[in-house]
Amino acid sequence: QVQLVESGGGLVQAGGSLRLSCVASGRIYGPYSTGWFRQTPGKEREFVASIVWRDNKPRYADSVKGRFTVSRDSATNTMYLSMDDLKPEDSAVYRCAARPGTDNINWKTYSFWGQGTQVTVSS
Repeated sequence: QVQLVESGGGLVQAGGSLRLSCVASGRIYGPYSTGWFRQTPGKEREFVASIVWRDNKPRYADSVKGRFTVSRDSATNTMYLSMDDLKPEDSAVYRCAARPGTDNINWKTYSFWGQGTQVTVSS
C-alpha cells in the first residue's frame, strides 16, 4: 500500500506560480510512476503530467506544456509540479497518483491517490 499526500495549492492571480508537492510513503517496492491529474465539477478527470521514477522521464498534457514542470526528489520520495504562467482555466483540484512501472495518461490505471489540493487562479 502506498500513501500519497499533496500540498501546495492555493489562490493565485493569473500569470502567477505555484508548486505542488506529493510525498509518497508506505510499501514502495520497485519503480513506480507518478501522475498529476486535475478535476473540476462536472468534468472528467484530466491528465496534467507524469514522471517515471526509473529514469525521471516527464510527460505533459498539451494544455500545460511549457508552463508546468514535473520533477521528483528520489531521496525523499517527493514529487513536484511547478506551475508557471497560471491561467484561470488551470483552476481545479489537483491530485497525484502512483502506479507500478511506467506512466499512463489514463487516470483509471493508477492504483494509489492522494486526497487532492485546490488550485484557484483568479483573472
